[in-house]
Amino acid sequence: MTQVPHHAESTGHDAVLYMALELSAQRWQLAFGLGLATPSRRRTITAGDEAALRREILAATERFGLRPSAPVRSCYEAGRDGFWVHRLLARLAVTNVVVDSASIEVSRRSRRAKTDRLDAEALLRRLIRYWLGERDQWKMVHVPSVEAEDARHLERTLAMLTAERTRSRNRLHGLLATHGIRVRVTPNFGAQLSTLTTPDGGRLPAGVIARMTVSWRLLQTIEHERRTARAAQATEARAATTAA
Repeated sequence: MTQVPHHAESTGHDAVLYMALELSAQRWQLAFGLGLATPSRRRTITAGDEAALRREILAATERFGLRPSAPVRSCYEAGRDGFWVHRLLARLAVTNVVVDSASIEVSRRSRRAKTDRLDAEALLRRLIRYWLGERDQWKMVHVPSVEAEDARHLERTLAMLTAERTRSRNRLHGLLATHGIRVRVTPNFGAQLSTLTTPDGGRLPAGVIARMTVSWRLLQTIEHERRTARAAQATEARAATTAA
């Protein structure tokens, strides 16, 4: 029985090429299609190969009988690659959406592990349904500008350093606790190491002191970088303040 395409899946002059990307560190899986009633086209390219991506888009338009200037709509799941892929697609004049993986409902009978991603074929079907009007298919991730994204790094750096500071201090407290010692980690802690005594009046073993010395030096470096980051954050905040 011959399938009749939906009016929004026309293969005529106004047809749209849909493309879904499944991203990985080594390869990108691509799935192309015109609509839910037409067979898809699957291809694999090297991750980040812009020239290969351009060639495959052109080959897909020819394969489906579309004009070279036919609009292309794509999607991929948000992940480690962030938004540079979105900007790459924009340079190729592709209308792309970045999908929030957590917003995609998965059947209980085929529940995925949290680390698994929808394959390109499944993403393609959802992309087509999304553009046919089923906007509840998923939630899209807002793509910030390069400047806005870059501005977040100072705050994230400070958060990272604060977490590293806590881990380093806990490591020192943990090493001391294994020998029954309870002292505060103050700015003079390094000078106190050789004078610390255990509850029975003994000295800390040389190996423990050596390890704690290294941990203390790392903590000092983290503290310095943290102070620098906080000063930069304060400077940035003052620069952004208007007279109003």
